[in-house]
Amino acid sequence: MSAASVISKSHRALEWVSLACRTAAVLLLALMVVLVVGQVIGRNALDLGMPWADELARFSGVALVFLCVPLLALRGQHVAVDLVPMAMPGAFRRIFLILAEGAILAFSVLTLIGFQSFLSRAWKFSTPAIGIPNWIFYAPALIGFVLLMLVAALRIADLLGGRPVDGEENKLS
Repeated sequence: MSAASVISKSHRALEWVSLACRTAAVLLLALMVVLVVGQVIGRNALDLGMPWADELARFSGVALVFLCVPLLALRGQHVAVDLVPMAMPGAFRRIFLILAEGAILAFSVLTLIGFQSFLSRAWKFSTPAIGIPNWIFYAPALIGFVLLMLVAALRIADLLGGRPVDGEENKLS
């Protein structure tokens, strides 16, 4: 099996997993909207506080961000300031993009190391209002960073192989 074939299959697999994460994020967004509206109605119309709804809405909001990051990175649609690299000639631009993806890869690895250190102590505790175990509460961020690490590695492989990365096709010429 050629390296290009492996990279192509990796792209498809990461795209599929990232799309599944985005679908979960959309469902979490819908849940968050329902919970926030329910809280407003509960507080204003029924004089009812729902601390569990606040905690679940917060979890949904944080989780949807981390679950969408890998797809945005894979497609090159994340927020980027590209004034400097786009002013560079093609070869220097490619080197700059490799360094940028390397920084993302390093950040992801360091964050995952931090997660391991943190969750090794905190996994046995639960959230205060609902009692969600911490390992579940932090799972979307963990999943997001693992996928972001894989996306950055794949984009580096693409750039090193002379292939354009998604979102950069027209910029690398």
